[in-house]
Parts: sequence; structure tokens; C-alpha cells
Amino acid sequence: MVVTLKGEKREFPSPVTCKEIAQSIGEGLARAAVCAKVNGKLVDLAHVVDGDAEVEIVTLKDREGLDVYRHTAAHVLAQAVKAIYPTSKLAIGPTIENGFYYDIDFKTPISQEDLSKIEAEMKKIIKSNLPVERFTLPRAEAIKLMSKYSEKYKVELIKDLPEGEEISFYKQGEFTDLCRGPHLPSTGKIKAFKLTSIAGAYWRGNEKNKMLTRIYGTAFAKKEEMDAYFTMLEEAKKRDHTKLGKELGLFAMMNEGKGFPFFLPKGMVLKNTLVDFWRQIHTREGYVEVQTPIILNRSLWETSGHWDHYKENMYTTKIDGEDCAIKPMNCPGGMLVYKLAPHSYKDLPIRMGELGIVHRHEKSGQLHGLFRVRCFTQDDAHIFMLPEQITDEIKGVVRIINEVYTLFGFKYHVELSTRPENSIGSDEDWEAATNALRAALDEMGLPYVVNEGDGAFYGPKIDFHLQDSIGRTWQCGTIQLDFQLPQRFEAEYTGEDGQKHRPIMIHRVVFGSIERFIGILIEHYAGKFPVWLSPVQVKILPVSDKSADYAKEVEAALKAAGLRAETDLRNEKIGYKIREAQLEKLPYMLIIGDKEKEEGTVSVRMREKGDVGAMPLAEFVAKVRRENDEKTVF
Repeated sequence: MVVTLKGEKREFPSPVTCKEIAQSIGEGLARAAVCAKVNGKLVDLAHVVDGDAEVEIVTLKDREGLDVYRHTAAHVLAQAVKAIYPTSKLAIGPTIENGFYYDIDFKTPISQEDLSKIEAEMKKIIKSNLPVERFTLPRAEAIKLMSKYSEKYKVELIKDLPEGEEISFYKQGEFTDLCRGPHLPSTGKIKAFKLTSIAGAYWRGNEKNKMLTRIYGTAFAKKEEMDAYFTMLEEAKKRDHTKLGKELGLFAMMNEGKGFPFFLPKGMVLKNTLVDFWRQIHTREGYVEVQTPIILNRSLWETSGHWDHYKENMYTTKIDGEDCAIKPMNCPGGMLVYKLAPHSYKDLPIRMGELGIVHRHEKSGQLHGLFRVRCFTQDDAHIFMLPEQITDEIKGVVRIINEVYTLFGFKYHVELSTRPENSIGSDEDWEAATNALRAALDEMGLPYVVNEGDGAFYGPKIDFHLQDSIGRTWQCGTIQLDFQLPQRFEAEYTGEDGQKHRPIMIHRVVFGSIERFIGILIEHYAGKFPVWLSPVQVKILPVSDKSADYAKEVEAALKAAGLRAETDLRNEKIGYKIREAQLEKLPYMLIIGDKEKEEGTVSVRMREKGDVGAMPLAEFVAKVRRENDEKTVF
């Protein structure tokens, strides 16, 4: 029997467990091992390999290993809850980004204060170092077992599994849970964990079902890593965009329009500055801009496939007795614009941009500031091209995305997302599209990971996950290669051979949602925007009424240079004005008194450096203008 480990072949005379394979490499790896991959499938270390196979030993350095670690922590949480609250009923307990949760039906509601008691019980279970053992049962016996434990939610889950599906359980001590796995070999492998919060959650996410209690937690390989995570969370609280957005007068969320943001004057300056920047780079890169209607009829959305695949997230209405929908995407409208005129192969590529307002029906419990809204501006572009132009066009989009993210100070990583289950189109088209994206990434030498099954329903995609200043990641930019929509809309161009052909289509965004991107920027910069983005770039603070006239002259000079300035003419002491301006997180403050008025200078205070002294007005205006034009970050 031959086992291949990272290209190295090892022979074993008889079936062997994954743990034994790890031990054959070294005891250090065996101790670090969490689970394994056999022919690409995650399995427990106790899994027996009984034939030729590709095997990979997974440790906590791997993302999948950390997920398994946290999943076992979720089971320890469930075991602890059942020990303290034996009448509780368990629902589901998956891993999530940076942690895990478990949904539980409590007979008597618990509160945040009860988490310490549950944690104490979890520590006992971990200290006991209970073996975590997997076993399977036929459907009838599985239902019987969970019925014996009065776990009605588990029974429901088992009944919903397809016929023939393997039904597996994991046992640790006296506790047994329904689970696909894999898991750690024992509970003692968990070294650092913390329960963080509780919330309400409907069973299966359906508001018609019972509200359960969701207990959130996190777990890390080392206590130092967990401490760093909580330090990051504290920093994130200070940067909360919903709090800063209100304090800085950028946007508001109101009950009269839940999920529909109100942008205030300063927020509109920020938003329009981003839009102006978007237009500049797209004009430079040969894009044309269009605008398509917000409401379009049902037949369009049936043609695009959205009516079948996305209807539950669409707002619908009737106009003159005809079914219509408010657009959740811009692409079908872009297809109609393309079809308005005949095209030759000489016209392609056509790069068509649209800052389109879209609406999506998000559940109220999922709304969150600007991060999850029901109405937003998508910085879409649709590129219609020849097959041989795919690689160059993808490179062009990547270049734009890299330029934008680098300007804002974001690092990023790339994922290639492949065909999902509910997709449309032929295997041949999907393979061609996926290979084209892969080839473009490989040709650019851009590192990426493959995210299986997470593509759009009409095509594979490249996703860009940017990292902010405190280490969080956000999926914003995307490039989606689409063979399907041009076919569905019968889009054509006349080829060099004089025959009609279908163009290839790219869907792509850079910001994604401009509103969400603004939320990310607020938190990335902690509200301290660089000069070019700051809604107010300079605040002028006259010491007294005697210097008010000169202060207004300074403001006029700044505005004449295309800069954004305000003067605080309130009858307040200068110390109070400075403190108020500091709360606004402005890049510059100018203190104007008798001396400055006489000498034609300004006394400059910078946001981070404080008082930097006096300089001639013209010199200061030129300095800020240069920083604005060069989009300098300080």
C-alpha cells in the first residue's frame, strides 16, 4: 500500500491510521497533528487508510486544522451545557470566522453572567482529556438514539438527510452529538478558549420557528494568540463605524428606513470623493459609463436567471399589471445596453462601468450599519470581449484593484472560487471559464487559494480579500467570468470571419458596495481620514473676533485652491475650539490670532503631531494642495 505525502511516497504493509502515518514521519508532527486529508477529504486521525492514497497531515498552522479545533470546542461547550442544564435541547454548533457558536433551546433562559459557569465546566471536560470517538448508525437507529436523549432538533436534522447518507456521531465521555466531523482526538488538546456572548437565533434561520439561544465562543492554539485577538476586538470597538459615523456626522440609520442609510453632508463629501476617484481611474483605463433603470420587468430577470436563483432577495412590484423587480444587480441592464447596437470584433473589448444603486432584501437581524444594508451603490463594470482577450482584461482589472487597495494601505489575498451546486451552464463552459481565470492568475504570478464551490451561479470568480490596519479581512473586489449571460441574452458580435459569435463577459467590482467600503475605511483609519478623503481638510480657529476677518480670508484662499475648509466663528475660548476640532479628527487646524494676521501667516496644528509652528499662508495652501492631489497618507 503506497501513501503519498506532499509528493513523497511511503509504503505500508497493511492498513494504517492517519495518526500512525504522522508518527512514521516524526513524533513532533504526530503531536501537532489535528486531523488529516485523505484524497482531499478531511478525516479524523483515527481514520484508517486501507489503500493507495494521497494523505496530508493537518496541524493548527492550517486554517482547516483551526476549524477542527474550534469545532471540538463547540462540542465541549454543548457537553458542558448539558451537564449544567440537562433539560436543554441542542440544535447546531458550527465554526465561524475566529470562533464557533452553538444554538441551544433552554427551558429557563440564561444570561451573559451564566457564561463563566459554563466555561468552568468546559475546563473540567478539557482537563479530563476525554477521547473523542466517531461511530456511525443506520437512519432508524440514529433517530432512536437522539430520541432517547430527547434531542428533537437532532432528530429533525437526521430525518432531513438524504437516503443513503452516512450518519455519524461523536462521543466524548458520557456525551454524544450528531456530527459530520472531523474532530480532535481528545478534549485535552484544547489549550485556550473563551465564551464571548449570547444572542437570539431562530431555528434554521426562519423567523416562523422558535427563537433559540446562541452562545458564541472562540478558541486559539495558544493563550497569547487569544489575548492578541481580544486586544484587536477592543481596538475594533473604538473604530466602530456606526459610532464614528454618527460622531463625525457622516451617515445615519433610522427606523423609518431600516437598512437604508441616510448620508449626511460630510458623508456625501466622502462618498463623492470616492466616486470622483473611481471615475478618474476608469476614464484613464478606457471605460465608458452608463446608467440603467432601477426597476425592470420580470421577463428580464427570468432571462438572466435571477428570478429563479435570487427572487427571495429581490423587491418586487407590479406596474400596469406587469410583474417587475427592483434590481439587485446591474448586469442584466448592462446586457440590454450592449445589445442596443451591432458590434464587430474590432469594437471589443467594451469596458462598461456603472455606479448602480441596487436593492436587496436582507433580513432585519442581519443588518449592520453600512456593512449590511438593503440599498447600496455597486461600482460595477461589465467587460465584453473576445476569447483571446480574457487574460489581458483580467490583468487590467487586477492592476486597477491593486492600485486602489495599495493607495488606501490595504494588503490583500486572492481566492479562486469554483462552480457551486445551483449553477447554470454546461460543464464545458465552466471548465473553460475556470481555466481562463486560473491561467491569468498563474501568468501574473499572483498567489491564490482555491475556494471550491463558492462561485457565482453563472460563472467562476476571483475574489480579493483585503486586510485592514488591525488585521481583519474583508471581501470586496471580485472578477467574475461569465459565459452564460451572453448566451441567455443572445448577445453577439460579428467576427473576422463575418459570422455571428457570442462575446465573453466579465463582471467586476473594485469597492464592491461603496457604502460598505466607506464603513471599512472609517474603521481602517479609525475616522482619521487622509487629507484627500477628509470631508473637512482644514479647520480655521480664530483666537478672537478681531482675527475673524483674516480667518475668512484664509478660508477663501483654501477654497480657491480647491480645498475643503471651515471656520469656527463661535464665541468660545481657543482651547475649547481646539478640543472640539480634535474630536472631529481633522487633518489640520489653523490657529489665527493678531500675530498671524499681521504677518500673513497661519499657526498650524496637525492631527498626529500637534503644533508644528507658523508658516506663510501661500506655503501652507500649496502644501495641503500637494497632499490632496498626491493622495498622501500621514
